[in-house]
Amino acid sequence: MNETQSKKSLPSKNERHKLFGSVEPGPRTKPQEKSKMPDLQNTKKDFLFELDAVGISNVKHPIVVPSSIKPQNQTTIGHFYFASSISQESKGTNMSRFTQQLQAYYKKGFKVNIPTMKEFTKELQERLKQKDAELTVEFPWFFEREAPYTTEAGMNHADAWMKVMYHCEDGYDVKVGLNAKITTLCPCSKEISEYSAHNQRGNVMIEVTLDPSFNDEEIDWKALLIEAAESNASARIHPVLKRPDEKMVTEQAYENPRFVEDMVRLVSSDLYEMDMVQKFHVKCINEESIHLHDAIASITYDKRKEQ
Repeated sequence: MNETQSKKSLPSKNERHKLFGSVEPGPRTKPQEKSKMPDLQNTKKDFLFELDAVGISNVKHPIVVPSSIKPQNQTTIGHFYFASSISQESKGTNMSRFTQQLQAYYKKGFKVNIPTMKEFTKELQERLKQKDAELTVEFPWFFEREAPYTTEAGMNHADAWMKVMYHCEDGYDVKVGLNAKITTLCPCSKEISEYSAHNQRGNVMIEVTLDPSFNDEEIDWKALLIEAAESNASARIHPVLKRPDEKMVTEQAYENPRFVEDMVRLVSSDLYEMDMVQKFHVKCINEESIHLHDAIASITYDKRKEQ
């Protein structure tokens, strides 16, 4: 049943604000000009300890990701972390300088590659007037994948990241990495069963320290790392599979059984042969299909320690 009701007579917006707690502005006695404001963060005293890092994290910002695999230029969202160390004589840092510089690079078209990241980090160190600066960005990287028989194409993705540190005396330290999804088929299951074998979805995490002179405008590190993971798996992950494709993928997995131990050793071998890789960490986690637990294995190796 429809009931009639009288039209409301509302107070003005200003009166409504007062109703819910707003008050008139108080007296303004402190200066509004930046030049007259005290800068607490630039105070110089003995502040007891040097800080390892101070900065900002969980910064989301649009970026452009170049790729050697289609799509070649991807507009996506980067998750940023910015920091620098702080001397014992410095009280703190000016947090706005991080996002000011990010905005300046965005206006120029922030293409996330190693030359740009190195330029950004060195400029940040100079701007902060500290001995070092650090920049980390995480982003989804998309790449086209064709089915093995029909060549039907679809889009896969991997979570990638770049970390660049610059020290005014020691220079650059550049790390990159990604998480790749693969298929693994259990060698033990294949060996003991009359037919069939169980398989898993594997998660391969790769992080490498690159030679500081490496330029990813010439060689795409993302394509190299995804190939190192996928080419050593029982089979690759595909977004589109028709029946002839599925037959090929399942047979390929059966022909290439892999334990997690096998995976990290095979991927590490590929990384070891890459001249621009100085150090690597590889971890594989298999989400078991016949257990509630996961299987894991990892390797860390520093080629710089070799004689």
